[in-house]
Amino acid sequence: MNLLDENVREDQRGLLLRWGIPVHQVGVDVGRKGMKDEEIIPFLHTLRDATFFTRDTGFYDRRLCHPRYCLVCLVVGKEEVAFFLRRVLRHPEVGAKAKRMGAVIRVSHAGLSIWRRSTGKELRINW
Repeated sequence: MNLLDENVREDQRGLLLRWGIPVHQVGVDVGRKGMKDEEIIPFLHTLRDATFFTRDTGFYDRRLCHPRYCLVCLVVGKEEVAFFLRRVLRHPEVGAKAKRMGAVIRVSHAGLSIWRRSTGKELRINW
């Protein structure tokens, strides 16, 4: 499940859906509107294989790696979220769900920074 944080604009969600990328959004399709950041992680534990996309960089924390979900922090403009989300889902390093689970990923114009549960160091990949 590709899950968008509430902080992702409706136009970006619509663009993803038009591109055929299935997404759900907190407060719209799942969860409840106004969920606090500290409620997101326990909520993700109730889902199966969710990839949570947010613009909140506070989620880029190695301690949040967990086998049941993936966190993707998009450090891009609010009007660029859909474009970079699609790039992540097509990237050979994290495009497959199995490669994403257990990872915390930061996405920027420069590339990807990835923490994985099984490694003790951050992996950096340029686009």
